Amino acid sequence: MSGRVTKAVIPAAGLGTRFLPATKATPKEMLPVVDKPAIQYVVEEAVRAGLDDVLMVTGRNKAPLEDHFDRHYELEDKLEGDEGKRELLERIRESTDLATIHYVRQKDPRGLGHAVLCAAQHVGEEPFAVLLGDDLIDERDPLLARMIEVRQQHGGCVIALMQVPREQIELYGCAAVEPTADADVLRVTGMVEKPARGQAPSDYAMIGRYVLSPAIFDVLRDTAPGRGGEIQLTDAIQTLTDRPGDGGPVHGVVFRGRRYDTGDKLDYLRSIVQVAADRADIGPEFRDWLGKYVAKRLAEGDPIEPIQP
Repeated sequence: MSGRVTKAVIPAAGLGTRFLPATKATPKEMLPVVDKPAIQYVVEEAVRAGLDDVLMVTGRNKAPLEDHFDRHYELEDKLEGDEGKRELLERIRESTDLATIHYVRQKDPRGLGHAVLCAAQHVGEEPFAVLLGDDLIDERDPLLARMIEVRQQHGGCVIALMQVPREQIELYGCAAVEPTADADVLRVTGMVEKPARGQAPSDYAMIGRYVLSPAIFDVLRDTAPGRGGEIQLTDAIQTLTDRPGDGGPVHGVVFRGRRYDTGDKLDYLRSIVQVAADRADIGPEFRDWLGKYVAKRLAEGDPIEPIQP
């Protein structure tokens, strides 16, 4: 199918109210996951998939995002003069050289669909990817590259899907699906944003990765506010499920890999533990400490129970 995907859009205009007071002056996207801000993991994922033209849709008080991906000459000069900190210097420079990053303001908080619409001028008439900053995908699981591959094969739009327990589906956008010849690819026939319990069409939840046709912009311009009084991206994609050849069809790639949710405090803490435990440099020592800590809490009578992975 025509249209090579080269651009990534990262909506980053949210207020981060779930993390107040930490996010009163610091964007939630800059909260660290071990030793890198969450937003850097997202940009790195886009670059690994071949998308080095990145547009961030920001809002007020988001200047630290721009500063993080900019040069810091004074800091670099100081580190360069210390032979023992050469590795740290290179890591700092990595964030500067990752990609060509552009910024546009979402002046009104009108929802994810509106944030994506703010990218229309930059994207133009090309297919593009949207990566939500609350979802971090492990670098060992090339989800976005697979989605781009499916887009090249089928055209239209591609969304990331993940099976979740039925009792949790109401927390997500949910897709009605049909099988295809590929085990990890489903045809999406409809979508519901956070369906009421018992009314979900499947147990396939939409997670924060999309590869979209530029036709989505015209649909978003005509999309009325939906749930929460916001312009929902899900509603616009739903419209395209009925328009094969005109922005559609819509397919879903089923993701079964490692995903780290940083959308609320508890999931954020879980994500830090998982990422830290897998790190080659600090993982062994951290896992040893964590095992001893849990053993100590159990010995003290804390009712710690196993959780589902």
